[in-house]
Amino acid sequence: MNTDCKNAACATSSVGIGRRVFFLGMIAFLAAPGQALAKGTKRKFVLEERFLPQVVRTPYDYPAGTIVVVPREKYLYLVEEAGFARRYGIGVGKAGLAFSGSAIIGRKAKWPPWRPTDNMIRRDPKKYARYASGVPGGPNNPLGSRALYLYRNGRDTLYRIHGTTEPWTIGKAVSNGCIRMVNEHVEDFYERVPSGAQVVVVS
Repeated sequence: MNTDCKNAACATSSVGIGRRVFFLGMIAFLAAPGQALAKGTKRKFVLEERFLPQVVRTPYDYPAGTIVVVPREKYLYLVEEAGFARRYGIGVGKAGLAFSGSAIIGRKAKWPPWRPTDNMIRRDPKKYARYASGVPGGPNNPLGSRALYLYRNGRDTLYRIHGTTEPWTIGKAVSNGCIRMVNEHVEDFYERVPSGAQVVVVS
């Protein structure tokens, strides 16, 4: 038997097997478009399709490039041209529920560091005091792979749009944090949004 796979028949067979594996993989992917594996964790989760990034008719009349956050609906919209917007699913923490009005993206960071707020440390020192000096950026950081910092009148509002190590919380009200997104989704959003972009949080 020829085992070095140099003849035409063997090459054709290899191509056929490769194509079958590819198409079977694509079928499996399309059959479960909401399934993902969180970075930094082994927990699998299935995200509802409505929380996947998708282009929709925008229900908000803002100029293209405006970011509209709707905490009660657990959606974030990036307004595009011709009445459309790119919609993302979000999880909303207490800080996110408390913030409303307008701001701008004051800065952006990849793999940002994180520190719990003084209120978080006072409220639950057993859980958060150990992180008082901060946590460096990385796969286990609660801010995830990207963060966009909201500023108002030149000052940091302490309100963030960021990734998460707990993507199964998307579409839910969560105990802490601001506006969280699946890491892969916030990475896509991050590349589409420049510093200085207008943000409107609808209460």
